[in-house]
Amino acid sequence: MILTDYKKKRDFKNTPEPSDKSTLTKGELQFVVQRHDASHLHYDFRLELDGVLKSWAIPKGPSLNPKDKRLAVMVEDHPLSYGKFQGTIPKGNYGAGTVEIWDSGTYAPEKSNSKNPAAEIRKGLRSGSLKFIIKGKKLKGSFALVRLNDGKEKNWLLIKHRDEHAVDEFAIESFSAVKQNGKKAAKKSVRSGGKKVANFIKPMLATLSDTPFDDPEWLYEIKWDGYRAIAEIKKGNVKLYSRNGLSFLDLYPEIADELRKIKSDVILDGEIVVLNKDDKPSFQNLQNFAEDRSQPILYYVFDCLSSAGNDITDLTLLERKNAALKILPKSNCLKYSDHVKANGKEFFKEIVTTGGLEGMIAKKATSVYEKGRRSKNWLKIKNHNTQEAIICGYTAPRSSRKHFGALILGIREKGKLKYIGHAGTGFTDKLLKELFGLFQPLIIESSPFATKVPINAHVTWLKPTLVCNVKYSELTDEGIMRHPVFMGLRIDKTSDEVNHMDKKMSEKKKESGKGKGKDEEVWKIEGHELTITNRQKIFWPEDGLTKGDVIDYYNSIASYILPYLKDRPQSLKRNPNGILDKGFYHKDAGESAPNWVQHKKIFSESASKDIDYILCNNKATLLYLNNLGCIELNPWNSTIQKPDHPDYMVIDIDPSEKNSFDQVIDVALVIKEILDKAGATSYCKTSGATGLHVYVPFHAVYSYEQTRSFAELVAELARQQLPDFSTLERPLNKRKDRIYIDYLQNKRGQTLASVYSVRPIQGASVSTPLHWKEVKHGLQPLDFTIKNVSKRIAKTGDIFGPVLKEKNNLEKFLKKLDT
Repeated sequence: MILTDYKKKRDFKNTPEPSDKSTLTKGELQFVVQRHDASHLHYDFRLELDGVLKSWAIPKGPSLNPKDKRLAVMVEDHPLSYGKFQGTIPKGNYGAGTVEIWDSGTYAPEKSNSKNPAAEIRKGLRSGSLKFIIKGKKLKGSFALVRLNDGKEKNWLLIKHRDEHAVDEFAIESFSAVKQNGKKAAKKSVRSGGKKVANFIKPMLATLSDTPFDDPEWLYEIKWDGYRAIAEIKKGNVKLYSRNGLSFLDLYPEIADELRKIKSDVILDGEIVVLNKDDKPSFQNLQNFAEDRSQPILYYVFDCLSSAGNDITDLTLLERKNAALKILPKSNCLKYSDHVKANGKEFFKEIVTTGGLEGMIAKKATSVYEKGRRSKNWLKIKNHNTQEAIICGYTAPRSSRKHFGALILGIREKGKLKYIGHAGTGFTDKLLKELFGLFQPLIIESSPFATKVPINAHVTWLKPTLVCNVKYSELTDEGIMRHPVFMGLRIDKTSDEVNHMDKKMSEKKKESGKGKGKDEEVWKIEGHELTITNRQKIFWPEDGLTKGDVIDYYNSIASYILPYLKDRPQSLKRNPNGILDKGFYHKDAGESAPNWVQHKKIFSESASKDIDYILCNNKATLLYLNNLGCIELNPWNSTIQKPDHPDYMVIDIDPSEKNSFDQVIDVALVIKEILDKAGATSYCKTSGATGLHVYVPFHAVYSYEQTRSFAELVAELARQQLPDFSTLERPLNKRKDRIYIDYLQNKRGQTLASVYSVRPIQGASVSTPLHWKEVKHGLQPLDFTIKNVSKRIAKTGDIFGPVLKEKNNLEKFLKKLDT
């Protein structure tokens, strides 16, 4: 009997779930995905068939990434009316918890010409392999449900097929925060802050210091990139607030719920952070947490002010930290912020090497807790150039950007506002709109600065109250930030607190030891003026190479590399502090780029927004990018004229740490042999790192899908010849120390290091084109570096040139390989 199991499990007098019988519907088949916060958060995937919803529970949720093969556990059929159900199932009932509709729409079997789609769906379910097309708001394209051969009929896999809707990264949103009474918490913007807490405690603050040091009487902690937060627990009541007393309870109910598990009366000091996909703290993710709760939120506790209701601020730091460690329960949200003793230099070196961490806090082990005081017993040593700044105005938008262009930034110095730069990058379209709305009540008629601001654009001035975080590459002698990037608003600080520049030691030395302009050069290039800065900055410590060496190299080979960059959107990897800093990616041209830098706005499906890509079409732009710290240049395979049609197919031969470069060469030669049999001309270059790239020119005749299919065929034929040490498995844990033959680089938006591009790795190697006769055992990637490639090109010329000119016939290749 239909829905027997469904009805047996539910008492419809105590649950709002629908109990009505299902009837057949006309038209397209429906699907729904419901997010269910029960004993465990999961997603219920439901497909209409024969008057019911066939249902699977998916613990991790569906994905648009073909690499994510999601376990889907088949459960009882549900009535069709359940597809519109949202609400709370009360405690004591089966599936107690809150249900939301995450996505809905229609679906059909993959065979679109089927006259009886329901029959095709039934057939797929019986066989254990159901292929179908989804048309939803979030889920789109081709999917498959495949039953596992594990003896359990209920276990399936939900798999996304690679098509135009597939993405290489997909983070599903976690469940909306739910209060204990079962009602959803309000989606309050992190940028708006909370109510002021009465009688709040001002935390102890650290003094900025220059360099790390070793001292047996000091201990060292990670400087977390988030919001400082005091937590007070008294008789089961919880307060959680910022350093200036703004309540965090509504913003971060996850942390508040965990704090309620602490039964004794305590006061804790720590930092609220949200991690990124690399498990590193991200201030931007913290800013966006109200809208995107897909990444973990943590409260790192590093001090305890009161234990069991007793003030312990007069105890030593080590005693207070030990008290905090004993108080904290086991939790995925509350974490103890550990430390190392004595070895500050080595600890800071690890922070720099790891990347993504803001810096280090050094604390005297015997220090007492000094409420509201900035003490020299606590010192902060920064890894990155970051600065808190007051938003004092904004410029008008350029091109197709909406709302505003750049933010005018300042600090308070001796009671007056001082201009420190303007930030035009770091904004999403949504953030531009939201900030613009916050600005409107703050508009004033005249500049809040005491002196004229050097901005050659119309400025709308604002009352200087909002505070933000920015990251920048370096400071000028006048204290102006170069290339500042907006990181987010700070609701936990007032504008009165922004009264100093957080300058690192290297910048202080520059200010005290060099006169104005001593490390600046103005170059005139193709009618444009470009200021080159900090040529002597060391980029490769072990090799002694500088930023100036990078600029000089690209200046010398500009005519060779520019044809491979022209009209191609760039994914810029910036390492402004050299190769020991992991750096960051930069795609948007932004408002800070000179007006002669060309750019093109293109919608990105993976980012779900327009990206204003920089186009490197001339030498002036190339050197401008190098001066930003762009060691490596990564263009698309296609141009803006034909964005869906690549000029070439590429196969990336990517070894594991245990593969030799001779094995990489063996794979390349087998690929060449296959391509030769197909009649395809091919060209090889070093990746500049550990692999090789093989290119086949197509001159934008075929689509990405066509070239990727051919690349997959070639890659599979090569794998079959070298099964012992090559693979097509993309996940690292499945490669098993084998060389990955990557054909998936043939996709719109994917990028590889350009030919003649320097790589930000030890040795300063360069991605260099090779004659096939050079591709033999004994070749090494470090044979070609920033020191010798210019001389090589002068002798050989551009041997990679045919990649942009030749045409190959894909149909003929396939016929030859088929025979």
